[in-house]
Amino acid sequence: MDNPAVHFTTVLVALLAIMNPIANAPAFLGIAGGYDKKTQRRLALHSVLISFAILALFVFGGRVIFSLFGITLPAFRIAGGLLVAMVGYHMLQGASSTIQSATAQTNDDAVLGIAVSPLAIPILAGPGTIATAMNFAAESSVPELVRIIAAVAVVCCITWAAFVSGETLQRVLGQSLITVITRLMGLILTVVGVQMLIDGIKGAAGT
Repeated sequence: MDNPAVHFTTVLVALLAIMNPIANAPAFLGIAGGYDKKTQRRLALHSVLISFAILALFVFGGRVIFSLFGITLPAFRIAGGLLVAMVGYHMLQGASSTIQSATAQTNDDAVLGIAVSPLAIPILAGPGTIATAMNFAAESSVPELVRIIAAVAVVCCITWAAFVSGETLQRVLGQSLITVITRLMGLILTVVGVQMLIDGIKGAAGT
């Protein structure tokens, strides 16, 4: 993409939509609410750091992964587009997607274990997030990859802030506004997924 600012903003908005820090703040409270404030902050920090590391791995290593498994870019964009669009569709309906939501319940595991799963995987760095990041990185130059990683870092910082201020955020915004924001993010995600699908079909058709 020729315009660096437009490229960065596009990636940032797409990642914000799929990671959805505001909507995930209540989920974080549901998982970490039984811990003291210090432990909650540790959980928030560890979860976003692990998410950042996972996404950075797929952004920089996506081409190697494609090569190892014989995956073509059009095939990935078609599959990734369908996946992202499904997540967006579920968000539009006001339901939690089974693709990008926690399935594990809080238990007595170590703090790091909870930060890894379900917080980092699949709530933050789930398949939909990974597919979105890899789609942007697939044919990117080095400067574009740097901007993608910068966008990931910004989203992770926003997510950390939302997690540590989750109670305040939930009280100020209210559940109704959080629901509205989630559905708007769902609309953005659906469009991103459809565009990925269109690009994949065009690539497969050789146009």
